[in-house]
Amino acid sequence: METENPLKILTFAAILQNTILMGGFFGTISMEKCGAELFYGTDYQSHLGTCRGGMATYSKEKGFYRAIHNLESTYFRTRFEAELPKFDGESGIGVISDTDAQPMLFNSHLGRFAIVTVAKINNMEEIADRLLQENMHLSEFSSGKINPTELVGLLILKGKDYVDGIENVYKSVKGSCSMLLLTEDGIIAARDAWGRTPIVIGKKDGAMAATSEDTAFPNLGYDTSYYVGPGEIVRLRADGMEQLRKPNKKMQICSFLWIYYGFPTSSYEGKNVEDVRFETGRKMGEEDTEEVDCVDGIPDSGIGMAVGYSAGHQVPYQRGISKYTPTWPRSFMPPNQEVRNLVAKMKLIPNKDMLEGKRCLFCDDSIVRGTQLRENAKVLKELGAKEVHMRIACPPLIYACPFVNFSASKSELELITRRVIKDLETHSHTATMLADAQTAQGVEVPAERIKAYATTDSPEYQAMVSEIARRLNLDSLKFSKLETIVEAIGLEKCQVCTHCFDGSSFFSLEEENSNKD
Repeated sequence: METENPLKILTFAAILQNTILMGGFFGTISMEKCGAELFYGTDYQSHLGTCRGGMATYSKEKGFYRAIHNLESTYFRTRFEAELPKFDGESGIGVISDTDAQPMLFNSHLGRFAIVTVAKINNMEEIADRLLQENMHLSEFSSGKINPTELVGLLILKGKDYVDGIENVYKSVKGSCSMLLLTEDGIIAARDAWGRTPIVIGKKDGAMAATSEDTAFPNLGYDTSYYVGPGEIVRLRADGMEQLRKPNKKMQICSFLWIYYGFPTSSYEGKNVEDVRFETGRKMGEEDTEEVDCVDGIPDSGIGMAVGYSAGHQVPYQRGISKYTPTWPRSFMPPNQEVRNLVAKMKLIPNKDMLEGKRCLFCDDSIVRGTQLRENAKVLKELGAKEVHMRIACPPLIYACPFVNFSASKSELELITRRVIKDLETHSHTATMLADAQTAQGVEVPAERIKAYATTDSPEYQAMVSEIARRLNLDSLKFSKLETIVEAIGLEKCQVCTHCFDGSSFFSLEEENSNKD
């Protein structure tokens, strides 16, 4: 009997998951010691990053204690478990970061404080140069680069108080920045000026908490009590919450939170992640005319959509691909692309008996680069699948995200959509079978032509999707409509950032500064 090559094990996730991480934080303040709650609350943010983790606590007796560890080869709990007794304060903040080492500690005219951020700062060099010209200094570097959290801390230090300093961050940063500050007088939570990333407040007797993901709340005994608004600043003490700055008028929360980032039990703006994924799949299933025998969700973010698609299309849901959880408890993704692909291959295992002889439809969150995906349909069919169809929870990703750490892409040409668009526009198919960004060099495609491909069901859109399906060896490929995503989320279109799909959002400093009462 011939032995199957382990490197040939199928996984769509190896292709579709591409350093799509942004980071998350958790903070708590209590009448009692909070170290254990801080530890577990921060750990519940682990699906949002794989680079570094850090925690800081404060007690009146011992002051601040901080620790930061590298998570690239292990997990948060493993790194911090032995050190847990040292975090014995009544208040603390923790972070899972996919960019820089944090928390940062400052001793200043504002007082002593620790800070964690979830941020993407596009004008970091510009801000750094200005600070250096003002005789301030930058001491922390991450991978030889400026530490964005330190940069945010220095901007805060320019204020006459914490609120004034955070306002300075809002006025200075192009991109996004949400933060938690651990001070000697409570925890300050400040959400990004446009609300692109969330902060959720939890409450229980004798304690308050703030988090990126309220998945952290149920097992720690917290009830979700408040969603911090865009640009809003609040202070938490053990006995309650105080508003320090009113929220801005407008919000542009990242739609990809529901599509990919969020854990199924999390909610943003009162809209549950799993419910949104189910509704997206159900709507797609109702509208789809493809005849298939079964639907399967790619673990983990494709499962909710697949269950919804099954209900809407009246076709059985099955687990043709399963995630091996004993040694892969979460989405560990090393920084190297080749290693990421191999890791994903090892953790997701196809079930030949569930695939053989069937017309199989797979649901997943997105297609980013499309690396190696064209070979996977062939492998599935070698395992016995009669047909392989793909349904994607979001519209095609056409624009690189300038607002959150969506991907490690250095160029929009790393997106398979942009490579296909370039080939279609130039009538050049010489790069068809190649899989990297170098396939599409040459003349730039005008912005108005790009927009035509981002318009659902336009001739250009249909040509792009057909070409992607052809290159990836799929029997059919369909993406969710933008209108479906917005409807499933349940917010107004103007409140949801859909920039990566249709290029519509806000960016300039003038617009940032105008988003006020």
